[in-house]
Amino acid sequence: MTRYAVPFLLTTALALPAVTPTLAMAQGDLREAALEAFNPLPSTIPAVADNPSTEEKVELGKMLYYDPRLSASGVFSCYSCHNLATGGDDNLETSIGHGWQKGPRNAPTVLNSVLNEAQFWDGRAADLAAQAKGPIQAGVEMANTPDNVVATLNSMPDYVERFNTSFEEGVSFDNMAKAIEVFEATLLTPAPFDAWLNGDNSAMTETQLAGLGLFMDKGCASCHSGVNVGGHGYYPFGLIEKPGGDVLPEGDKGRFAVTATADDEYVFRASPLRNISITAPYFHSGKVWDLNVAVQIMAESQLGESLTDTEVTQIVAFLDSLTGTLPTQTVPVLPEETKSTPRPTAEVLPVQ
Repeated sequence: MTRYAVPFLLTTALALPAVTPTLAMAQGDLREAALEAFNPLPSTIPAVADNPSTEEKVELGKMLYYDPRLSASGVFSCYSCHNLATGGDDNLETSIGHGWQKGPRNAPTVLNSVLNEAQFWDGRAADLAAQAKGPIQAGVEMANTPDNVVATLNSMPDYVERFNTSFEEGVSFDNMAKAIEVFEATLLTPAPFDAWLNGDNSAMTETQLAGLGLFMDKGCASCHSGVNVGGHGYYPFGLIEKPGGDVLPEGDKGRFAVTATADDEYVFRASPLRNISITAPYFHSGKVWDLNVAVQIMAESQLGESLTDTEVTQIVAFLDSLTGTLPTQTVPVLPEETKSTPRPTAEVLPVQ
């Protein structure tokens, strides 16, 4: 296994004569290794399959993202659980939805989610369009129906005009999801780590670089790699040692609910780590609020490693370098309701 002794290299580079490795050389070696595991964010908005993006469609998707009238109660929107002002999630253990019910899992961040292999903790949605349909119909989230959503959108002339501009077929439940998808694809957050991968030696601190070296050396990058530093691949939570029942609830068997395959019990998609420092609490259960503790749990349960306090501090410093800058957001003015707009309901239907 290659060891990345970054702290030593950086210290000697500053303390010894010029014949020793320079700081730039030390970073160059680490960068070369890092680029085998990671990729910087793309410089342009990623295209999504079978859903060409236009300015008009992105704006429509943004309006739909913010519109609580897509929910049965008229209270909850995509933004409710994926707040763009607080890291793209809701900073709750599990989300609160229709009738103030609590959902079963922690809400993942929407930021950079277009780069994930699949959506949700168990990967049950292949893309963001499929993901957008799920919460709208979930009884504990927005509790609406496709027919009622279409009736709501068709009741507002401004929405009808915008759909007709963006889609040949006009208003439909599928097109609603596609519009939200292209908007969410714009939510990329370039971070200091991207600048460093692209050659900026001043973008990361010595402590962050030491943490990056540890992140690769200890094996974290085996699962958390690629452009989103995770977001792809499925792994058992507790590969070496299962965490406590509060962190890994016995009743939530992860991807098993999707595949009904015994090998997928307690298997989850590797979490993308961009912006992880601002998206507490952690894990699908949302039971861990301290990132240092989360790092320790992952090291023990997935790698069988017991990290020192210094190692944890350095790895968390590296994770801080994944906190990026969100494109400037303005809250859209939404179309006016009409007499034919379906009225909201707070009725909580029994689970079928």
